[in-house]
Amino acid sequence: LLYLVRIPAGTFTMGSPSSEDDRQSDEAQHQVYVPEFWMGQFTVTQAQYQRITGQNPATSSDRSRFVDPQKPIINVDWDDAVDFCGALSQRTGRSYGLPSEAQWEYACRACTQTPFHFGETITPDLVNYHGNHPYANAPKGQYREETTPVGSFPPNPWGLHDMHGN
Repeated sequence: LLYLVRIPAGTFTMGSPSSEDDRQSDEAQHQVYVPEFWMGQFTVTQAQYQRITGQNPATSSDRSRFVDPQKPIINVDWDDAVDFCGALSQRTGRSYGLPSEAQWEYACRACTQTPFHFGETITPDLVNYHGNHPYANAPKGQYREETTPVGSFPPNPWGLHDMHGN
């Protein structure tokens, strides 16, 4: 069962300002219109992926701490994700696909104007990432060294979880 969230149509400034920390040269700001679409509230879990494809690529990893039905699927590439969407579409009779870069950034920001939907920086209290390498002026924090169950962190204003990483 996938929980979907309706993402309203809108225009937003895609990319980042030249003053933003860790900005890449190809992230120039520009206005983008995004029509309404639906997006998964959570990252696809290992259990969901296995239910649809009959496989759990996480089990092929030598890092058993990542294997958990409620954790996000790992060890899949773009083609695997497209195949999952195709299998899900065939099984349900509805059309599923991966979001475009613009759709993903728009959904992630959820009409906020900061680099992250919750503000100017991230911390391990809000996102699962390598806390020993803080972003901007954030303090160092916990480094879990593994993924966490989906939905472990607060959602953005539109109810989407784990948009800044897991």
